[in-house]
Amino acid sequence: MSTKEKIQEDLLVDTQEDKLNEIVLYNDEVNTFDYVIDTLIYACDHTPEQAEQCSILVHYKGQCTVKTGSYDDLEPRCSKLLQAGLSAEIV
Repeated sequence: MSTKEKIQEDLLVDTQEDKLNEIVLYNDEVNTFDYVIDTLIYACDHTPEQAEQCSILVHYKGQCTVKTGSYDDLEPRCSKLLQAGLSAEIV
């Protein structure tokens, strides 16, 4: 195996492992800003400032990516958001 083939193989493996998923939070007409902020702090480990910014983006744009990472990390976080009555999905 040449050095060039080995480098290309390593790059392909790294690219496949780096695939990150996102939790997208969607706007609704039910939950208050404070409730969404508190839930993002709880479920996604946001700072109060991050949670407030995300809630504003969701309100005005209709959706916002609130967390990125591996599916295994995001799945329980998204479940917490859904159990709290928010609209979210992993993409």
